[in-house]
Amino acid sequence: MSTTEEIRRPIVEQLAEYERFMVRNMRSDSEYVGGILDYIISGGGKGFRPMTVLLCASLHAPSGRGVDADANSGAGSGVRRTVGARTYLAAMLVEMMHTASLVHDDVIDESDTRRGRPSMRAMAGSRAAVIAGDMILAKSIVCGLDSAQYDIVDYVVRAMSELCEGELIQSEQSRKLEMTREIYLDIIGKKTAVLFGVSAGVGALSVGAPRGAVAEMREFGELIGRAFQIKDDILDYDVSGDTGKPACNDLRERKITLPLLAVLERSSPERRAELLARLAAVADDPENIAYLHDTVVAEGGIEEAERVMRSYVDRAVVILAPYPSSPCKTSLEMLAAYAAERKK
Repeated sequence: MSTTEEIRRPIVEQLAEYERFMVRNMRSDSEYVGGILDYIISGGGKGFRPMTVLLCASLHAPSGRGVDADANSGAGSGVRRTVGARTYLAAMLVEMMHTASLVHDDVIDESDTRRGRPSMRAMAGSRAAVIAGDMILAKSIVCGLDSAQYDIVDYVVRAMSELCEGELIQSEQSRKLEMTREIYLDIIGKKTAVLFGVSAGVGALSVGAPRGAVAEMREFGELIGRAFQIKDDILDYDVSGDTGKPACNDLRERKITLPLLAVLERSSPERRAELLARLAAVADDPENIAYLHDTVVAEGGIEEAERVMRSYVDRAVVILAPYPSSPCKTSLEMLAAYAAERKK
């Protein structure tokens, strides 16, 4: 399996520039507020979304020095650019949207940890965490507006409503314990796939790629995002402890993800009712979690989820096929494979 270091190798210098760009723009004159910003940003994960932005931008950037990326002209100008401030802005917008959603998730879920350290909620309380999430999102948008990169801001910010809609739909389904494959795919499309899709599409947009190429990259990213989410749902059933996360959290939260959904789809009405009754009662009887886990594993739920996940990866790789060989194309192919093969 490819490593994240191998995937990011063609854009190591650009990633370093992006991080410096983000630090310059995500700051405050207030020592207290600045400390909050530093804490949230320093707790970032593997950075798949900025990585996707930069790889897709580099894939479509013309060779040579190109036009100054700070130029106040949008995609409609027909100007092709190399990777620069427009791309770094795009990466920051996507990553801050993702980061803000995680800060808010920790408040909603009453989580005290995030990536192995205290969450912002645990550090400063729920009120400050909610405001901090709003602030990092607002500061990144203001940065885009101040630099007049309206096409970049418009492209990314439109994804916010889909992200929120996906969360609300999932909350409703967890409460009602009603789920179909159509609803599940709609949820992961809005919750995870949309940000990966925006990352890939805005990367191409940031360097002036043609509209068709931007749309293709958007589709590529969404397919990878779906695969990433399904892999997360599969890993939730891994009780080995190797994932770095507690197992069966989705079951504890009464979430019906694809592994369980696949079993429910094959079950008789009576069996389905029994399994849903056990899911409804997980808080009252923790043994129901073990029972549901074992049922999903024994009845092929994991295998069906893996089949669907790999179908998305295969479709994503097909989109890249017409592009000439390059280090960035290879890295995007490795990213697609990584989505399905990762262990955590």
